[in-house]
Amino acid sequence: MSGGSNNATIAIPGHDWQMMWTYQFGDFQLDIVGFLAVLGEGSILSVAQVSALSRLFYIPRLLPASQALLRPTRPNSLPPTAASVTAVHTGNYKDHLHHVAHVLLSMDSGEDEPAFTVRCVSVTKTPKKTKPPTRVDTWFRGTPTRRETVSKSPTYENLPVVKSTAAGPLTYVTLLGALLSLSLFIISICLGDGMSLLATILLSLLSTLVGFSNKWTLQLPKRPHGSEKEDGDVVIHYPNGSYLIVKCEEEVARELFFAPEEINYRISSATIYRLISLLGTLMLMLGIVFLANAKLQLQFCWAGAYIILNAAHWAAAAVPQRLHWDLSCYEVLEHSVEEGPKNENFTEALWKAIVFTQSTAWVQLGKRAAPQTEVWDKWLVEAVKEAKSLEAREVEAPKNNNTLWPYSGFMYPVPDRRREGSWQPRHAFRNIQEAEKAAGQQAEAAKPVAVANTLEV
Repeated sequence: MSGGSNNATIAIPGHDWQMMWTYQFGDFQLDIVGFLAVLGEGSILSVAQVSALSRLFYIPRLLPASQALLRPTRPNSLPPTAASVTAVHTGNYKDHLHHVAHVLLSMDSGEDEPAFTVRCVSVTKTPKKTKPPTRVDTWFRGTPTRRETVSKSPTYENLPVVKSTAAGPLTYVTLLGALLSLSLFIISICLGDGMSLLATILLSLLSTLVGFSNKWTLQLPKRPHGSEKEDGDVVIHYPNGSYLIVKCEEEVARELFFAPEEINYRISSATIYRLISLLGTLMLMLGIVFLANAKLQLQFCWAGAYIILNAAHWAAAAVPQRLHWDLSCYEVLEHSVEEGPKNENFTEALWKAIVFTQSTAWVQLGKRAAPQTEVWDKWLVEAVKEAKSLEAREVEAPKNNNTLWPYSGFMYPVPDRRREGSWQPRHAFRNIQEAEKAAGQQAEAAKPVAVANTLEV
């Protein structure tokens, strides 16, 4: 056996089993700080695509979990939402809701629709503003500085496109990353730490490389010249039983709900993108190696920077998505019914959806909104007949917000529950169900008599 030394060490308890603490600054070890640079994939991916719409995505900065954006393949569409989308008049159907439509139509709180809730909104396109672009538009969005000529009679081509918010939560998070990167660059020079300086340069330029490889624009369909405007009302049925009725023109419905959301990447070649991703991966690995060999003081600074950035990115991902998107090209007006949007059961929710649409044809398209039975079919006939007898009225928003519906728009009436003899969805369904049951019992009772008469003959 050779007499060479080995590297094995054995840890034994201290005197009287006392707890050991690190008191000297030089005794701290932060070799694990490199792992902080690759944490936080969830918060980065949740806002990655809307971030890539802004020119700020090119700025050299510290970006946590940048490996999440160095994927072998890029997504071809925005993440959809589970829902059944049916056109009331044209019969078009989709088994999911597009991301932009979901962001536009989501509630102010950003939360999902509660079960059996029924909302109704009207969506129209707004013409492009004729005022010159601001500095924020020029710097952050890349808007040309010249004043664009806009016709007084707006056409579909003059309407604005969907884009990211010029000064939103992601803007401040991006600028914070750039500020921390600049601070670490200066501190590395002042303390003469070449490893930290190289790590700062590589990890900061990595975000710029990621920005170029993931930059994209959203291509929306254009309406053909000379085509007539048609109604394109849409019913969105969520898995929890809630409904969202959208009153709009056919081209708006096609743009938001039925035409594919086409992502046009600045770098369209998949081969070039993969080469850039490979280069970015090498930069990330080298940056973490240099970071692990930085001075202890700089490693403390790096650890603090990534902790702050991860917290900031998590907060930006937690806010409602509509704060990241500039959807000012659409105008949304809320409508409601007298009893409010909340309902106790599926039947009442479906009844209010029929009141808004004044039709039941959409119920039988795609994934049926109601069961395919004789009782339900008869109930649908009664429901649409009753709904067409109701007329909506336009109301103004109340001065106090402690009301059932604090918006301006159209209010749809429903039969008063307290009035005797008024049509009620649950009561009507039970009456039809009992009538069908009684008819079935009479048919069953008549069978033995018919058989006996046959035998006598």
